[in-house]
Amino acid sequence: MIRLKNDSQIIGIRKSCHELADLFNEIIPRVKPGVSTKEIDDWCVEFVRKHGGKPAWHAEGFPGCACISINEQVIHGVPSKHRIVQDGDIVSLDIGIDLNGYISDSTHTVLVGNVKPVHQKLCRVTRESLLAGIDACRVGNRISDISKAVYHVCAEQNGYGVVYDYCGHGVGLEVHEDPTIPNCPSHGPNPRIQAGMVLAIEPMINEGTDDVITGDKHSEWTVVTADGSWSCHEEHTVAVFPDHTEILTDLDYNGNSCLK
Repeated sequence: MIRLKNDSQIIGIRKSCHELADLFNEIIPRVKPGVSTKEIDDWCVEFVRKHGGKPAWHAEGFPGCACISINEQVIHGVPSKHRIVQDGDIVSLDIGIDLNGYISDSTHTVLVGNVKPVHQKLCRVTRESLLAGIDACRVGNRISDISKAVYHVCAEQNGYGVVYDYCGHGVGLEVHEDPTIPNCPSHGPNPRIQAGMVLAIEPMINEGTDDVITGDKHSEWTVVTADGSWSCHEEHTVAVFPDHTEILTDLDYNGNSCLK
């Protein structure tokens, strides 16, 4: 069942999303060669608790505040003191905050140091795919319009694999809500987009195959590309209004984006 949010609930979700944007603006510059993913997660936990929130993923049993996925890891990378960020890595930070019962969800992939041009392009196209999906998220369209925008407008044109096993979703009062938002055309439910929807749109784009495997040498949680190619993940929480769609987790909401 799709839970349409009222004005009061969207205000609460927006506050949670702005806290998450502030977290990204503080943490992204600290993701450098030599730091462990456990250190990054500890910084996230400290920030979230300092600002009155709780790590959202803990409610689902995930052993971290942030899913930190590096290179061939697609999603659900578990923070570890043994996983050290290296020059040239791409590091996806997937973080959610529960602020007084209101959930935010966003992901950004950080390019660390001297990233190869081929991987810079992968990250650029993934961000373009996200923005294309958000542009298609408007009242009167259907969920499939988001999927088609992500798949056709950017990713497919560049020959990348678009992950189909994991999808975007509704969010705001729980971590995962209806509807499911595939990143490629599917035959599943295809509801019309309505005002009051709050959605997490999140393309996961692989430089090679679209197939993924759950579990690697680091953790049974972690999802990796089946062929070992690198993957990029970008995500925003958006709220749909009658005349526009707002990116609630926009890092620019206070003029302090670290991703320009």
